[in-house]
Amino acid sequence: MASQDWFDKDFYKVLGVDKSVSAADLKKTYRKLARQYHPDSNPGDAKAEAKFKEISEAYSVLNDPEQREEYDQIRAMGSGARFSAPGAGGGGGFDDVFSRFGQQRGGSQAPGGFEDFFSMFDQQGGGGFGSGRFGQTTGGFRGFGGPQKGADVTARTTIDFVTAAKGETITLQGEDNVPFKVKIPAGVSDGQKIRLRGRGRKSPDGGESGDIVVTVAVRPHPAFSRDGLNLRVTVPVTFTEAALGATIEVPTLGGDPVRLRVAPGTPSGRVLRVKGRGIQTAKGTGDLLAEVQVAVPAHLDDAAREALERFQALEPKENPRADLMAKAR
Repeated sequence: MASQDWFDKDFYKVLGVDKSVSAADLKKTYRKLARQYHPDSNPGDAKAEAKFKEISEAYSVLNDPEQREEYDQIRAMGSGARFSAPGAGGGGGFDDVFSRFGQQRGGSQAPGGFEDFFSMFDQQGGGGFGSGRFGQTTGGFRGFGGPQKGADVTARTTIDFVTAAKGETITLQGEDNVPFKVKIPAGVSDGQKIRLRGRGRKSPDGGESGDIVVTVAVRPHPAFSRDGLNLRVTVPVTFTEAALGATIEVPTLGGDPVRLRVAPGTPSGRVLRVKGRGIQTAKGTGDLLAEVQVAVPAHLDDAAREALERFQALEPKENPRADLMAKAR
């Protein structure tokens, strides 16, 4: 049923079009206004939201040929129809006018509100919000997101382990052969993506530009590996250093070696921690984790072999595999 406030609302004026406007020009005008006043384009702006509802209501009526005909007939009656009293011949006043229109349409309700408008577009075959055939399809409120964002551009680069750990600004070649700079943050990891906002392709309809998304590959280091913000390094020690204890030097990434104390009886696999010598980032600093590995000599001369045989005769008669065998049962 047509809304009684149609007498007071000039939908043509709301949309800024002439009464003879074609359906195609009507849709074109509405799209422009909807983009301008859409809530996604004016977050928190109550006036813009009210305007968007007003133009949406106007378009929902004028875009429907049957409703547009009813609207034009009601507006043509003028405001006098609102105050005319029922005559002796059964002539209707304001309520009778809308009752008559309602009966002609089978009593169906015409969408007059903001939510009804979107339901109408979802059901109509002419396209609309969320249909992919009206307006933009880049998201936003019910599928209408205003101007389309430009496309993202992808790029890849491979950097060495030290550059990834320390950070550096590098230059890459763009798809249009124009070089651009990328700041590699300290502590970037293998496979991480760096997004350069607004540096991608231009929008086709005045929206924001896309981004450049750079995927970083990091070459392995021959000595160090990453464990979160920590650095790991395997440090060989001799049998006597592990058994008797020793002070050894351990390398650091891009810095001077540090000295670590290996306690007597240190087994292979024990990890010695050096605080603050790992990866340094804005989020924190890791440690250097030095894993001890007992190195077994590959070649022994006669004197060394004889000395080890004497030690073997004197060493404690403990089976180092006893605990393993017990757990395996």
